[in-house]
Amino acid sequence: MGSTISEKILAAHSGQGQVRAGEFISAGVDLALANDITAPLCINEFRKMEAGKVWDPEKVVLVPDHNTPNKDIASAQNAKTMREFAREQGITNIFEVGRAGIAHALLPERGLVVPGDLVVGADSHTCTYGALGAFSTGVGSTDLAAVLALGECWLRVPATIKLTYNGQLNEWVGGKDLILFTIGKMGVSGGLYRVLTFVGEAIQNLPMADRFTIANMVVETGAKAGMIPVDDVTLEYVDQRAKRPCQVYRDDPDCAYERETLFEVGDLEPQVALPHLPENAVPVSKAPPVPIDQVVIGSCTNGHIEDLRVAAKILRGRRCAPGLRCIVIPATQETYLEADREGLLAIFVEAEAVVSAPTCGPCLGAHMGVLAEGERCVSTTNRNFVGRMGHPKSEVYLASPAVAAATAVAGRIVHPEELPSL
Repeated sequence: MGSTISEKILAAHSGQGQVRAGEFISAGVDLALANDITAPLCINEFRKMEAGKVWDPEKVVLVPDHNTPNKDIASAQNAKTMREFAREQGITNIFEVGRAGIAHALLPERGLVVPGDLVVGADSHTCTYGALGAFSTGVGSTDLAAVLALGECWLRVPATIKLTYNGQLNEWVGGKDLILFTIGKMGVSGGLYRVLTFVGEAIQNLPMADRFTIANMVVETGAKAGMIPVDDVTLEYVDQRAKRPCQVYRDDPDCAYERETLFEVGDLEPQVALPHLPENAVPVSKAPPVPIDQVVIGSCTNGHIEDLRVAAKILRGRRCAPGLRCIVIPATQETYLEADREGLLAIFVEAEAVVSAPTCGPCLGAHMGVLAEGERCVSTTNRNFVGRMGHPKSEVYLASPAVAAATAVAGRIVHPEELPSL
């Protein structure tokens, strides 16, 4: 019997000819990631282990992105802890404010992750890199401390669920809508400790930004990892950025999937996840007509230049609704600069939105857009749990950049086609 992509990657990194779902392995790691919330915890545990030096400073990446630019003394201290540890250990891949961005957009952009990699990060959305054909997954800070010391981690090989998407997507429908739709069908535990592999015509026609969005949110089904098979779109992206050779793996024709599901998405509407779970996905036409106080466009999920272009296309020549705040956050410095070159930042400012430096900020209710009691937000981020973006009596609706931008104009959740023509 053949193997899946994930089984091949894990077999190669564990020095075995073949591994099967359910087996426990110890596997060598290509890249280890931590941010300004998880790194200080990891560093503390690393010191308790008296490990001395990290196994390979070139394979460790530190990205202060959650509370940066520093919002208070505690976050400044956390960033300082990372900075001092990087100097001590000779870690060059530390991305400070000005060099930085949101980690899960930054690492692929800098060519630090390539197909065939095994990547672990002390952040649950490390699964983003499955869009490149890498096996990437989140781990706890203590687990990451052991990885920093040993260069390997233990894993139970996950089973794979194959998801096929047939049909040509309608205008304004993209990767965010596909993954919200999928989470709505599977539920927040429907992929528990599985690999979700995404294939089919609709996936093949997606640009890399939309693929990153899909892989980013597989964890919202409880999945261990997501996987989009490498194709010409992937290779074109990687070839322009990769810092080292890659290894492309493909599912064998006779590999074993736990199950397979087919979705016909030719008639799919833009999706909106209602409070307080990502699985509460409905077509935008079914979203409640409630007033919206804030819109956030950005995050590791939807802060790519392609996302900003979509939002700018809708906001160009329009203004945000009275009483509504719109916050736009490019995911990286490179994206910010490209948005400036293309005139997108001017469009946002003229629409009376505010543009932030790259930060996770409002996604986790840290800063740059915390919600007050009773406020409602439409956000392109990845989670809408109770209190996720601020007060426990606030509400978060998840949507694509297109729906978020249209909502900013209308003051309520709408399909972009509902906006009056200019």
